[in-house]
Amino acid sequence: QVQLVESGGGLVQAGGSLRLSCTISGGTFSSYGMGWFRQAPGKEREFVAVFRCSGSSTNYADSVKGRFTITRDNAKNTVYLQMKGLKPEDTAVYYCAGRTRSGLYNYAAPVFYDLWGQGTQVTVSS
Repeated sequence: QVQLVESGGGLVQAGGSLRLSCTISGGTFSSYGMGWFRQAPGKEREFVAVFRCSGSSTNYADSVKGRFTITRDNAKNTVYLQMKGLKPEDTAVYYCAGRTRSGLYNYAAPVFYDLWGQGTQVTVSS
């Protein structure tokens, strides 16, 4: 079965950088969007960034715009989230998500994604 596996999380001081990786394994599928979401304790899962496979466009949440960059390496079946200028409010479990169905969708809404990784913890200290 196809799986998404995140890695690269950890503990970093405010202002530092991390790069998260999401590797697709176990098979192949048609991906119409690969996104990153995050969830802090007691909070809703929120959109962070998306690589929209149609047109290879990207979108970011306002809170991370200018600091985070999402990229894709097709040869390695991997999607990355480069994070810089990290802030304590970035602390959360970060999830990789994939959409395998075509059609119109809200790329910022978790319900529109049908393939999820297990999450990787990012902790930013002040």
